[in-house]
Amino acid sequence: MTAESYQFSSAQPLTEAYIHRTDSRIDELFGFHSGNEKDWEKRFNSLRSNSGNRASAVDVANVLRQYNERMNASECTMSSISALAEGAPVVVGGQQAGLWTGSLLVIHKAVSIIGAAKSASEQLGVKVVPVFWIAGEDHDWDEANHTYIITADQELKKLSTARPEGPRTSVSRTVISPEKWEQLIGELEQALPHSEFKPQLLEKLAQMARGSHSLSDMFAHILSHLFGHEGLVLLDADDPLLRELEAPMFRRMLEQNDELEAAYVLASEVVKELGFSLQAEVTPSSANLFLFHPDRGEERVLLHKRDGQYGDRKGISSWTKEELIQLASENPQQFSNNVLTRPLMQDYLFPVLATVLGPGEIAYWALTGGAFKTLGMEMPILVPRMSFTLVEGIVAKNMAKYELTFADVMEQFDSRKEEWLKKQDNLAIASKFGAVKTSFEEMYSPLIGLAASIQQGLAKLGDTNMAKILEQIEYMEAKTIDAHNKQFEASIRQLDRIQLSIHPAGKPQERVITMVAYWNRYGETWLQRLLETPNSRTGGHEIVYL
Repeated sequence: MTAESYQFSSAQPLTEAYIHRTDSRIDELFGFHSGNEKDWEKRFNSLRSNSGNRASAVDVANVLRQYNERMNASECTMSSISALAEGAPVVVGGQQAGLWTGSLLVIHKAVSIIGAAKSASEQLGVKVVPVFWIAGEDHDWDEANHTYIITADQELKKLSTARPEGPRTSVSRTVISPEKWEQLIGELEQALPHSEFKPQLLEKLAQMARGSHSLSDMFAHILSHLFGHEGLVLLDADDPLLRELEAPMFRRMLEQNDELEAAYVLASEVVKELGFSLQAEVTPSSANLFLFHPDRGEERVLLHKRDGQYGDRKGISSWTKEELIQLASENPQQFSNNVLTRPLMQDYLFPVLATVLGPGEIAYWALTGGAFKTLGMEMPILVPRMSFTLVEGIVAKNMAKYELTFADVMEQFDSRKEEWLKKQDNLAIASKFGAVKTSFEEMYSPLIGLAASIQQGLAKLGDTNMAKILEQIEYMEAKTIDAHNKQFEASIRQLDRIQLSIHPAGKPQERVITMVAYWNRYGETWLQRLLETPNSRTGGHEIVYL
């Protein structure tokens, strides 16, 4: 395996300014910087002096132990949980569960979490635990229910599952039946190309499905299997036992809700004044908390403040602050965080040394600094996740054959493909047809002028007639070029395979293709190669040649 770097623009100016430190004005939004080694020591010392402001490490570890045991945790993971019980700091990051883990970026985030934890352990001389936060409380089924693979016919195929009947509750509370899992695995079997690893892969997934009641469960089983040897600890944000530990923080979020709202609004104004757009919506009068509505089958509704009470957006249901605080004490499983309060809950549960985030996440975390301070907390170090593109051997070979660089594929593939095809045109088809069209226009235009001199109305008819004839010449040209290009169908397939593998559907590989495609082709060796790639505390993109 070899690897090389590529400069990827995140399309998030605020994130780019944070990573590259190009705008000192944003320092106040973040506090620490992942690229500053001394900041890791400062944050670590700060965690040790503020341990009393968090949930009991022993209680959190007990909950995580039960959850990870259900996901067939490795000895390494259980050892990590024991370290958590003793107060070990963590590097945490997460993602919503997706079908067959969703796209590759989920794997990249897990690799980044593990790499950042190892790097911090080496620097600080203490055990730093990698934690993956499965956002099972989210209810956006359409984001979680699908993934893409490349079939044996070199086509991009979407695999998905419809949401079962019932209220729009969290992904973790949406039950997937054994029959549905059997169907989904059957569809995956049909779509995946044959390989020596395919039978074992399908059997492993079938085994996991027997212990999975939701997409979140299957997601956790897969991550546990892939990263257990690295000691990665998993949690489901919608775990009812975890919710019990979160009750005090939910109460604080309700008691100081107006102050938190003011902090978010102020931060959003600062971000806009600095010339950046908002990545997360800061809605006036939003409580930034969800409630699993007890009278609507646990439908997840966002709470809004209106006339001194809290209710759903439509104003159908309402509660007083006191009623919600009591509910948070007695039944915290009814509550759920949104993107702005989740960072606070994360820091309440764990001594978070650093959190690994994608570009969009870093941009919306910029809105949370004041909220941390409102609750007497401190924003952790934000670590940009690593990203990778996996380049298979046959793809790399074809790139060399057609003299394509990685940048060519990402930035100008269509033009480079067209350029190559034109070079194969030793008949000069385009230039010959072009000459005919030019010659025709030169000869025909005077005739139109002649006709118009006899009757003015013939000018428009002549122009229309000439356009139709030119259109027919162009049609013949296109058909001739297509016929000529058929001689190069094998080459075109090779070129298209390059694009499909590296830049599918015009998007980065990591945002489309599922890791199952590589598990099927290479077993688990490809993953080890990602784990062996040097970690960077400021992110970056690595091209990994398999």
